Parts: sequence; C-alpha cells; structure tokens
Amino acid sequence: TLRALMEFYQVEIPKQVQPSLALSVERDELGIAAGLQDRVIQVYEGLVYMDFSPEATTVRDGLECGRYEELDPNWLPPVYIAYREDASEPTERLHNDLQSRFARGEPDVVEAMAHFAHLAESAREALRAGDATELARIINENFDTRRRICELPAEHVEMVERAREAGASAKFAGSGGAIVGTYQDQTMFERIEANLKPLQCRVIRPLIL
Repeated sequence: TLRALMEFYQVEIPKQVQPSLALSVERDELGIAAGLQDRVIQVYEGLVYMDFSPEATTVRDGLECGRYEELDPNWLPPVYIAYREDASEPTERLHNDLQSRFARGEPDVVEAMAHFAHLAESAREALRAGDATELARIINENFDTRRRICELPAEHVEMVERAREAGASAKFAGSGGAIVGTYQDQTMFERIEANLKPLQCRVIRPLIL
C-alpha cells in the first residue's frame, strides 16, 4: 500500500523511514499492536540485519529508525518454513505482552532482549563466515530463550521439537503457528516433512532473493 501511494502521488520517502512510517500508521492511527521487524522486511525484502539499539537508532522526518543492513541471500544455507494448515490466531499474544513487561523492567525479559540482539549479531557473523552449524545453533538458542520468558502454545512448541528431532534447527517465524529453520540436505528435508505431517503441517522451501 505504501509503495502504491508513493507511486501514485509521486512522493519519495527514504527507504530507512518507510518501515517506521508504516508502523506509525498501524499503531497510532489504526490501533494495531505491531513491531518494526515485519515492516522492515516488507520494505527491504530479502535478507536483512536489523539493529534497534539506542546507539543505532536515528530520528528522520520525525520518526525513529533503526539501522538496517542488507545481506546477501546466497550466504544462507538451505532454509525451510513449516506452518500449521489448521492454525488460528496464536494464543501467545493473549498471554505474553512482552512490550509492557520490558517497559516495566522485568529482569528476565530485559536480559532476554539483550540476548536476542547478541544472537542477531552472531547470526550475521555466522552467515558471513558460511558457518551453517553455528547459524543452526543460534536459531535454536533464539527459540530456547523465547521459551524461557513466554508461555508458548504446546502445539506450536511441538512443531519445533519435531523439526529438531529430524536434525534441523527451528524457531518460531513470528508469534506462532509457523516455524523456520535450516537443514542440511534433501534427506533431512524429507524427515522434517515426515515428522511434521501428523501435526497437519505443510513444509516449504522459500525462495529468498
């Protein structure tokens, strides 16, 4: 919608600003609880490292913007996405208001958020180094950290566990109902499919450009 409006009105908006502008409309005008990450990848597409730390945040056109670094998708090892075809709205949203818990200074949440940022930096370095094993470890640690601070739906946790049993890495791809991870080869991909089929899950290989 934003791109269409920019083209129609012949308006140029800096790429770094577009995610923050979209978020401000959703949050402030429409009252939708949302975050910047989804908006960033919708604008930049592909593979992006995002830094939302205070040191990296700048104000442009009255909006706070993070630092976004476009990475080469060719650095990625094989990636899969699995999602439940029978999933509804994740109940995690009802039970885990991380934003307010962070704002209150809840120690476990504050510590976890700092750790997530560290994991993102480590994942970028693993990608640059072509270290698929380290990247898989980081993906798993991301989910394990989330699990420590959130009450997660058992059926979605089972998806992660089944994928890991197949030898793949796995974490939530958002709030639940879908997972993402890396795998080694076709044999492992077929094991992922077989393990997740009883859970009514479809497994796909995304094309990341």
